[in-house]
Amino acid sequence: MKGRDEIAQALAVSGYIADADLATAISLMQLLRRPLLLEGEAGVGKTEVAKALEKVHATELIRLQCYEGLDQSSALYEWNYQRQLLAIQAHRGSDSIEDQVFSEKYLLERPLLAAIRRAQAPVLLIDEIDRADDEFEAFLLELLSDFQVSIPELGTISAVTIPHVVLTSNGTRELSDALRRRCLYHYVDYPDVDRESRIILARVTGASPSLSLQIARMVEGVRKEELRKVPGVAETLDWAAALVGLDVTNLHDAPETVHETLVCLLKTHEDRARVTPEVTQRLLGKVA
Repeated sequence: MKGRDEIAQALAVSGYIADADLATAISLMQLLRRPLLLEGEAGVGKTEVAKALEKVHATELIRLQCYEGLDQSSALYEWNYQRQLLAIQAHRGSDSIEDQVFSEKYLLERPLLAAIRRAQAPVLLIDEIDRADDEFEAFLLELLSDFQVSIPELGTISAVTIPHVVLTSNGTRELSDALRRRCLYHYVDYPDVDRESRIILARVTGASPSLSLQIARMVEGVRKEELRKVPGVAETLDWAAALVGLDVTNLHDAPETVHETLVCLLKTHEDRARVTPEVTQRLLGKVA
């Protein structure tokens, strides 16, 4: 699968509506077999790209959620110390037991090791890499360059297949130039009205084209308000599902319901207080 249009179509079938630039980035990621770094605000659908690729390739999604303090043992491998101890106790006196307990049998795979040992290339999602420490980011460079890791007791383990690697970043800290050089890059922004309405149609059963367009236009208006937490695509889908579940077919016919269900979009007390019924009415007035 090489063409941008083919990628976009395959993603759409899996429920992800990609714009032309993202489809191009994914096409090149697969052509060049390079990791793809997706940067953007929380909630714009970066993680969903990896989930969609899992469906497109009918393969496994292996996710590494990054956080401050993440280390190699949590990301790469650990030894099963309890099982090693039991083996040592059971074979006390055997000269070879120390070699045996550092074999594959006692190895616990973590996401990175698992990703390079799969027979079928999985999708490896390294989520929120900006939350990991600089030291972990530096360690990751070796894996993303050569797709191999070194385990002192076992030697070098090279990838069986090259995984489809997607990294996401919310921009909480600046990533290193070295990491950026190893990746293709795409900035994921909030979808425009047309794309968000197509996302709703693809993901929310029962949503009509006209209602989806109204919802997308309303959400666009909400995002332009001065909010503490701007609603993402997931919140849009929740709101659309709520409206469909409440049998709303036209936002103008149910202004009270529209305002009451904005709890799906607004997630702080300040934002909820800021979007008053009058503000909702004003925003509705801009929705055709």
